[in-house]
Amino acid sequence: MKRFLALILSLVLILGVGGTFSSCGCMEDGEVSVFYYTYSDAYISSVRGEMDKFLSAAGVNFHNYDGGSNQATQTEQVDTAITKGSRLLIVNVVDTGSDDAAKTIVSKAKAAGIPVIFFNRSVSDAVLSSYDKCVFVGTDYEEAGRLQGELIGKHLSSAYSSFDINGDGKISYVMFKGQQGNLEAEARTKYAVEEANKILTAAGKQKLSFYDKANSSGYLVDQDGNWSNAAANNYMKTILSGYSEAGGNMVELVIANNDEMALGALAALEEAGYNKSGKRYIPVFGIDATEAAKSKIASGAMTGTVKQDAAGMAKTISQIASNFLAGKGALDGISSELAASERRVNIPYSVYKKGE
Repeated sequence: MKRFLALILSLVLILGVGGTFSSCGCMEDGEVSVFYYTYSDAYISSVRGEMDKFLSAAGVNFHNYDGGSNQATQTEQVDTAITKGSRLLIVNVVDTGSDDAAKTIVSKAKAAGIPVIFFNRSVSDAVLSSYDKCVFVGTDYEEAGRLQGELIGKHLSSAYSSFDINGDGKISYVMFKGQQGNLEAEARTKYAVEEANKILTAAGKQKLSFYDKANSSGYLVDQDGNWSNAAANNYMKTILSGYSEAGGNMVELVIANNDEMALGALAALEEAGYNKSGKRYIPVFGIDATEAAKSKIASGAMTGTVKQDAAGMAKTISQIASNFLAGKGALDGISSELAASERRVNIPYSVYKKGE
């Protein structure tokens, strides 16, 4: 009988670790609830995989929730978790267009007396300061745009004329923006072009020129706010139907807020015969350094990206979660170099290109 009970316990532990719920045999302590804006985002999926490992290694009971890019769904999930007795909320908030969603989540957590760790999708300092058990783990989103712009500027400057397919003395580009109103998307869109232009003009070259003169915004946005491969792919196919080498108005550069959009645009280019061995090459740049993007960079089809450290983010979140659960200061053990303030931690970016 003892051997049978031991076998059952072992199976429970194994099954728990293998799914979205991880158990360390201490269910009486309650679980930590982790909310992702969507499982379908490639970068977020990599964070989820790393988070599962770090939380399990720390002996933390946890349950993952897929918001499916729907804020109402995520808010209901938060209610469910709190009702179940969750000890801590780790939230990748869906709606970043305003503070409303984050404020609602903080209000619910505060009423229940449990900490909140927001991550990746930025929330304002006003939200963070509204509750003494609330912190954010993310990035300096301006840094991502500037590093991408620096990578673009240096790459184009190295052989400017070879990239000027249209022969008009300037580089025509398209910018794919992940989400309107999202702080990361806004900064990446602005600073990538700004930094690239700074480098180009210093080298005596013309500034980048957005391909569509009728579009004063200087970008194409994913209308669903999902930073998706499909959105960029559809946009790029439409562009290629009206902008071409034969017409003298070919798009000569692709910039995307993330790797998924870069890969979507790249797929359309490859379908049209570009970026293949011995074929005309259009530089394509993303942000995240996902495995799929790194593979395309290694093959030479994609030019470069900016690494957003999924493992570093997950490790830091797990450390802060453990601190909260142990009654310690939220940022105990967190490097002072990462702490932008007592409530905000930034994981650094780095450039990724072929050979790295």
